[in-house]
Amino acid sequence: MSAFMIATLMLSVAAYIHTVSGKLGLRLEKPAAEVLWRISSAAALLTWVALILHGYTTRYWSEPTAALFGSFALNWWFGHRGPKPGWPLVSVLFAAVGLGLATYSFLYE
Repeated sequence: MSAFMIATLMLSVAAYIHTVSGKLGLRLEKPAAEVLWRISSAAALLTWVALILHGYTTRYWSEPTAALFGSFALNWWFGHRGPKPGWPLVSVLFAAVGLGLATYSFLYE
């Protein structure tokens, strides 16, 4: 699996968890951590959009389409499982790893 695909999936989940966290009551105790989470999820969402658009311009159409539908499916799976206390940490970690993989994908793939 390419870094492009893994990055799009991880960034999508990172942004999705933060998006639904307000509805589910998932918040971090420290304000600084909450700001870090908000910034990392916004960066994840913007990078996800950039990756999908970049994929459609530089790759065969099926790869970004698979990344798009895979992102929707993975977001559904995380939403279907229900809220978990460790989700904020998972979101930040997915955003960090996804941003690193996206950088690699932009530069070398």
